[in-house]
Amino acid sequence: MTISIKNINKQQVLFHIIGWICFLSLPYLLRGTTPDPPKINPSLPPPNANATMYFTLLSMLNIPFFYLNSQVLIPKIWTKRNNVWLYIIALIVAMTTLFYLNGLGKVLLFGPNATRFPRLGTIFQTLFVLAISTSYRIMADNIHKEEVRKEQENERLKSELSFLRSQISPHFMFNVLNSIVSLSRRKPDMVEPVVIKLSELMRYMLYESEGTKVLLSKEIQYLQSYIDLQMIRFGDDVVVSFQKPQKESNILLEPMLIIPFVENAFKHGIGMILSPEIHIAMEVDDKGLVFSVKNKTNPKPEAKDHASGIGLSNVKRRLTLLYPEQHQLIITQDSHWYDVRLHIEV
Repeated sequence: MTISIKNINKQQVLFHIIGWICFLSLPYLLRGTTPDPPKINPSLPPPNANATMYFTLLSMLNIPFFYLNSQVLIPKIWTKRNNVWLYIIALIVAMTTLFYLNGLGKVLLFGPNATRFPRLGTIFQTLFVLAISTSYRIMADNIHKEEVRKEQENERLKSELSFLRSQISPHFMFNVLNSIVSLSRRKPDMVEPVVIKLSELMRYMLYESEGTKVLLSKEIQYLQSYIDLQMIRFGDDVVVSFQKPQKESNILLEPMLIIPFVENAFKHGIGMILSPEIHIAMEVDDKGLVFSVKNKTNPKPEAKDHASGIGLSNVKRRLTLLYPEQHQLIITQDSHWYDVRLHIEV
């Protein structure tokens, strides 16, 4: 993660400034209150003062060395070119230049006293800065890689959710158009009210559900419209009950998340079944939404086309992506009933 003018973070800048202030303050903080020893030559400055100025000079020279290593040598040579030996050579040149500038600064500031300062302290501080700058670079790269990975994962999930949501409308239209075709043969006078009800559903699908979340009340209205449409088609041939939440709720829900289960009940819970029944219920508890739908089934297994089950597999995947560890879906089936129970924590 090479720092550029466009992506400079103010918090990072503040962190660096505070860090360098603390680093430059170390010679003064570590100097202590120990009195200077008696001067052998009164013309020389106090040894403690000279040492403090010396290490302050060295610290200031190590600041550009820190950024040279972390922002240029490691990302441009070691990482990008994957050339460790070239990095080592460049590092040796940089450290030699640093030592030369440090020696030159000592001579200019202290004159003949420059030889009194130990070289071991210079080497130790420079190696310390080298270790810190290398660690900083590695940590920054790892953090950047993790951010990129998360961003890519989020984009992948968004794309997948967008694709899954786009599948709902064609799947829904396929089922409803089949219903209209069947209705036109048996009850042609009922086709017009069905088309009108379908237009209401389409309006919700196109405009109301564009956002990422909708109010539960909107989803209930949509579900009621769908049930009304099916009741126009089947009339008294099927018993349908819909129990709505007893209290108002501000719960936000992924749009069109519940309808596939109800579609599935009408699709597989009516044909070739004696006295078909569909029971739908919604409740709101302290943790979120509790939904259930059950329908009678045919004891004999029915033949399924290649598109069968798209709606259910779609909604299962959406639940996994949108509510990981926050939902519980239980589907049971026996010779008489197909039962779906869903609990979403929202």
